[in-house]
Amino acid sequence: MTEHNFYSKPYTHTLEKGKVSWQSPSNIALVKYWGKYGEQLPKNTSISFTLSNCLTKTTLFYEPKTTAGFDFEVYLDGKREEGFKPKIETFFKRIEPYIPFLKDYSFRLETTNSFPHSSGIASSASGMSALALCLMEMELRHFDRLSASLRSATGSGEMTREYFNQKASFLARLGSGSACRSIEGPLIVWGEHPQIPGSSHFFGTKYPFEVHKNFANYQDTILLVDKGEKQVSSTVGHNLMYDHPFAEERFAQANSNMQKLIPVLKEGNLNEFINIVESEALSLHAMMMTSMPYFILMKPNTLEIINRIWSFRKDTGSKVCFTLDAGANVHVLYPEGEKELVSEFIETELSAYCKNNEFIHDEVGQGAVKITS
Repeated sequence: MTEHNFYSKPYTHTLEKGKVSWQSPSNIALVKYWGKYGEQLPKNTSISFTLSNCLTKTTLFYEPKTTAGFDFEVYLDGKREEGFKPKIETFFKRIEPYIPFLKDYSFRLETTNSFPHSSGIASSASGMSALALCLMEMELRHFDRLSASLRSATGSGEMTREYFNQKASFLARLGSGSACRSIEGPLIVWGEHPQIPGSSHFFGTKYPFEVHKNFANYQDTILLVDKGEKQVSSTVGHNLMYDHPFAEERFAQANSNMQKLIPVLKEGNLNEFINIVESEALSLHAMMMTSMPYFILMKPNTLEIINRIWSFRKDTGSKVCFTLDAGANVHVLYPEGEKELVSEFIETELSAYCKNNEFIHDEVGQGAVKITS
């Protein structure tokens, strides 16, 4: 499947004034994506846990207009946010060939996060996926104005749920690469891999193989080490991979780790899961520290937390581990059966290394949900 599959057919309806609402979660990559080409396409395959509690709720109000160009306002937690407009406008320009009604409406985008803004949690993933889903809901209404219903692959109607989710993921990717992994859950693959049928560079797909019960309801507690803006954005970091001396080796490593993860997920081998996930996190940051210009997003407390997790695991036999996004915060991953043990460890020992002792308990979720009023 290519981008040509996502051009819209002629619409059968026009819309009057209205609104659509979706909520979409963040996600945490186990095998990391770092480096892209073309229009937001990944240089290697990645896989992520979809989260449950860290999410963005977005309502998109629309009203027909006759003026030219894009017309929209963005509100975060009820306050006008002019700083978000350039990113949304870039997003609209990228997706206009696939969502041709964008210039036919004035939009008011109202969004709120369940986690603190600039907390280091991937708000671009949850935010862009929620917006993409709102736009897909509008497209659905252009085809089926009265019922706006999805059909199953064997039912009747205008649009299958599979296509709806694929195109929403495709659109979300054009706003933020990792956003394509937030539409569904609990494990989402992005990027073509020869061992994973149906995997695609253009959108995220549900992991197709057996997953051991050890990974059911897996827990993720996010330790908020640093809540400020990163000194180097993810976009800049991705671009530094173009001339990186270790880029090709890194892409090969990620694809190899993806292949190694398949039997690990099937057999429930938590020790090998830990090795892959922690190695991936450190490899991601190694790419940052060896780019030109080089940069470090980890903080001293990040390293202290990692060392304490290692010590706790050695002393107790726990299967707790860590992973990192492109920032200082630490995602503490552990099986549901260790929830009480690890939560106590976090509260009594690790929280001291968080800004204002703040952390967020989360767990693996099933993806985005339509909000009905």
